[in-house]
Amino acid sequence: MRFQVIERAADSAQRPLTPGQVDAIVRRAFGERTRVASAVELGDGTYNTTFRIVLETGEELILRAAPEPARQFRSERGFLRNEHAAAPYFAPIAALLPRTLAVDFTHDLLGRDYVIQTVVPGVPAPEGLAGYERSDWGSFFRGLGQISRKIHSVRGPGFGPVAGPLAATWSEALGTQLDLIAQDLDDLRLDAADVRALAATARRRRDLLDRITEPRLLHGDLWTINVMIEPNAPEPTVSGVFDCDRTWWGDPESDWAIYRALGKPGDVRNAFWDGYGALVQDQAARWRRLFYEARNLATIRLERHRLGQRAGVAASYEEITAVARRLKELEPPA
Repeated sequence: MRFQVIERAADSAQRPLTPGQVDAIVRRAFGERTRVASAVELGDGTYNTTFRIVLETGEELILRAAPEPARQFRSERGFLRNEHAAAPYFAPIAALLPRTLAVDFTHDLLGRDYVIQTVVPGVPAPEGLAGYERSDWGSFFRGLGQISRKIHSVRGPGFGPVAGPLAATWSEALGTQLDLIAQDLDDLRLDAADVRALAATARRRRDLLDRITEPRLLHGDLWTINVMIEPNAPEPTVSGVFDCDRTWWGDPESDWAIYRALGKPGDVRNAFWDGYGALVQDQAARWRRLFYEARNLATIRLERHRLGQRAGVAASYEEITAVARRLKELEPPA
């Protein structure tokens, strides 16, 4: 077996696998006679340990192993189980998603959850977009908008992670998530006061947040890093979507794709709105979007810490402070 791993820090959540473990996983999933020709770890993801596997038959597979439970943040536990639970709800874009071939949550072989999936066809979007003039990227972002709209068309039974626990109201789901993030920051001995203030705001202004009464499906992490594009197409065209482990039920305007599309108005990202449609622009909706921005920055702080980005962690405090100031200025009367 040709075997290649990425060297990581000893305290990284993305722990390596051994050739023996990969071999055992594949034989458990596909039979004792199955043989692995190569297993190469992929480096684009920041949470799961991911391998591209080629069998001796030539078939290619993706193996994704979650961090060990003890290395998972409270606010990020069970992500692969959440993705597995969410899969049926992604029916509107099923043709773009990988097919899951094997699932093992028993922890017999690894002490970790893992899944084996088909390879999504195409070229990673960050790499593929570089082959086009930036002025031609509009078709790609328009496609992201259309895909996001299809995902957001799916209705759910409650608010929160698809695998649960679900909340009866949107404010409760947001408050609970922010509480968990604050506890994660406590565990890391990082200041969590601003995140606790956001949790308190979610409960204090439930009158604004709970105007969202119908839970909709949110991908949670849809942007260029989790998208493939068709190779050699006349214009950049989405051919695949993956990494749906952060899927939630909630307000579509809180989804990661909306946050990213709003991040740089005036450039080619504006094509996203041609595909998605216009957002509501009343004061309450604009206030909610600011609140979602602060909530996303709180999750980003944890990811920056996990990746060892100390300067980014420090910058997140200034970023949330700036958004909190704008929230206060825009907040409608109670």
